[in-house]
Amino acid sequence: MIVLQNISYFHPNKELLFSDVHLTVGAHEKIALIGNNGTGKSTLLKIITGKLSPAGGQMTVRAKTYMVPQVFGQYDHLTVAEALQVSARLQALKAILGGDTAAAHFDMLADDWTLEERCREALEYWQLHSLELDQQMASLSGGQKTRVFLAGISIHQPELVLLDEPSNHLDAGGRQLLYDYILSAKCPMIIVSHDRKLLNLPDKVCELSRNGIKVYGGNYDFYLEQKHIELQAVAHDIGSKEAALRKAREKERESMERQQKLDARGRGKQEKAGVAHIMMNTLRNNAENSSARQKNTHAEKIDGISQELKALRATVPDMDKMKLDFADTALHKSKVLFSAVEVNVCYGDVPLWTEPLSLQLSGRERIALKGRNGAGKTTLLRLITGALQPASGRVYSAIRNAVYIDQEYTLIDNDLSVYGQTVSFNTSGLEEHEIKIRLTRFLFSSADWDKPCSALSGGERMRLVLCCLTLGREAPDLIILDEPTNNLDIQNVGILTAAVNSYEGALVVVSHDAAFLEDIRIDRTVSLP
Repeated sequence: MIVLQNISYFHPNKELLFSDVHLTVGAHEKIALIGNNGTGKSTLLKIITGKLSPAGGQMTVRAKTYMVPQVFGQYDHLTVAEALQVSARLQALKAILGGDTAAAHFDMLADDWTLEERCREALEYWQLHSLELDQQMASLSGGQKTRVFLAGISIHQPELVLLDEPSNHLDAGGRQLLYDYILSAKCPMIIVSHDRKLLNLPDKVCELSRNGIKVYGGNYDFYLEQKHIELQAVAHDIGSKEAALRKAREKERESMERQQKLDARGRGKQEKAGVAHIMMNTLRNNAENSSARQKNTHAEKIDGISQELKALRATVPDMDKMKLDFADTALHKSKVLFSAVEVNVCYGDVPLWTEPLSLQLSGRERIALKGRNGAGKTTLLRLITGALQPASGRVYSAIRNAVYIDQEYTLIDNDLSVYGQTVSFNTSGLEEHEIKIRLTRFLFSSADWDKPCSALSGGERMRLVLCCLTLGREAPDLIILDEPTNNLDIQNVGILTAAVNSYEGALVVVSHDAAFLEDIRIDRTVSLP
């Protein structure tokens, strides 16, 4: 159905994105396409749909394709029907049913008499019950926009479906609906996602990198097992190369010391024997040339081993290179940080919750906050941070320092540079070189220090926030994470998970990512009605 051979793509600035991509997708085959941010996953999907042209290689696509794109506001100027690319056909159908029998309407409709019915059924399936086709996309939530494009699968009835981060913005119910749909669908699919539950549904994982695609014949859990084996082998090879490098340097040192002793002994014998001055110079030059050749031989061997070691280290994932070093928290586990007793908030004269809410948060406790859209999760978070006072009930707070981290990482000031951002959080009085060491630990090289924060990707913003949180004298009492994994790839979700697990304070998390919640060891779940 799809065959990609030696596909390559260059950015408009001529920088190579990927090359030597080979991929075959057969009938009924579902594939998870993974890779770090910036490797070109979305670009490859656009190449398959024909929206972009590859720089080289051959591509055969014998299928009607449909793509569910990532949604971040780029369709807000369209109606639902326009976003689904059915507006013109629906207008033609409406005109025909209204008595206008112009040939142009029939040509546009192309005998698709069930289009309107399919649109309604598809929107109903994705629980968009009250949505109108002429409604503006700008009026919809992120989850509703994603559901609109998912509904397009049934409307267009493609032979191949491409899904680009389809679970982003979906709540738990929406995600389960998506999982069930993928499992029941008969058509082949290529799925780009960082949702690990979703990635376990396909039976093949394809890892995209700059140098092509590596195929793993199993789901994501199988892929992780294989990667662990590969990384263990790499770690063993790195250890062997490091030992070989030490041995080569030691051998070089011993060889040079031995040669120096031999040369000194030879000069002493020559002087005692009364060798002529001109002959002494000749012998000395010969000895120096011999030492230089020997030194070059050792240098070439050491350089070769060093290059091999550098190449091996480059294959180690960034997460394994990072050093997470949060300051200790003085919180005792039993200390009550926050409590709310019979609280409610009113919008106008209408209370938000039908029943008043009570909640207690203790030091070092980890809570997952769940609830449908509009249930008041954000309102409760504002009560916890003190940004909002209740209309009724009592609130107690012993929180000295709370940090709120949302999915856009808006703690970052876009007007600052990367280094300037860290300086603004440096309450522990670190010197400039110490701050830059911290930045390096969080994978910001010297080339990144003057980069404006506005140019950072989601993963880079996350790493910079984590870096900033390590610069204080004490760790925050409380960290609030509001859908923190939505805009992160798998690698950066892993980095965030490791950082959260090294933090010892209280944690409140709003997330639909079940695997993430499990990995950060949530103590209990608070569900809002």
